[in-house]
This record gives sequence, C-alpha cells and structure tokens, in this order.
Amino acid sequence: MSSLYSSRSFYFLVFLACICLLGFGLYLEHIKGLEPCPLCIFQRIAYILIAMIALTATLQNPTQTSGRIYCGLITLIAFAGAGIAGRQVWLEHLPADQVPECGPGVEYLLESFPLGQALKMILSGSGECAEVQWRFIGLSIAEWSLICFLILMISSVIPLFTRRNYP
Repeated sequence: MSSLYSSRSFYFLVFLACICLLGFGLYLEHIKGLEPCPLCIFQRIAYILIAMIALTATLQNPTQTSGRIYCGLITLIAFAGAGIAGRQVWLEHLPADQVPECGPGVEYLLESFPLGQALKMILSGSGECAEVQWRFIGLSIAEWSLICFLILMISSVIPLFTRRNYP
C-alpha cells in the first residue's frame, strides 16, 4: 500500500499548486498592473524551487528514502518562503511612521553590492514591501502567501515524522 507522500499524485498536486500561485502572481503583475516588491520576488523564487522539486518527484515516483528527501527539501524551502512572507506581513502591519523608506531596485542592489550584502538588504524589506496593493477576503497577498507556504510546509513535514510504508 503506498503512502500519499510517496505517490506521484501528492507531488503533482504540490507542483500544480505552486504553478497556480505563480500564475496568479503573474496575472496580478501583468494584467492588474501590480508591481512585485523584492520580498514578493523571493517568495516567487521559493515557489519555483518547490515546483521544480515536486515535478522531479512526480517524474521519479520516489521510494521511501527519496520521498523523505523530497519532502524535507520542500519543507525547508517552504519554511524559508514562510519566513520571507512573514517578514512582509510584519512590514505591512507596522505603523506608518515606522515603515522603512523605499530602497533601490533589486537589480541595482545585486549590481552594486556583494551578493551576501545585497541579499541581506533585499530580505530586510523596504517601504514598497509594506504597501498592500490587493486584498482578498481581508487578507493581503503576503498573508495569503504565508498561509500557502505554511500549508506546503505542514503537508510536507508530516511524512518525515510518520512511519508509513512507501512503495
């Protein structure tokens, strides 16, 4: 009997969810005209990485060991994505007088500073990361992203601590 977490269908659903989230982000950017902030871009990168891992697992049809590795990788990346989304949610909820000033663009930071320093500056967020441009059911894009990362993380961490049989 195969476990949900070792089956191709689980990884395909993770892949599909990430592709839908990325597609919706592109819709908001290109159709609705919302400009992604640096933290949004890093969240997209996390979704892309999770999608690539899930697609690889879908194509491989993992065994017990590789299934746990895939779940572990998805969990780690979803944890990082949740941290980035959580930082943005925190920035969105700051009082207006405490929001950091808007900073230079990501391209400028990457060209002008060493990679480590540029990443630190990007991940700290800036004023544009605190601006809420869109809401659905009262939640911002960053809040929805945080929820999605937490769902991905929880659904991927469960098999790491269970003793289910893999195919």
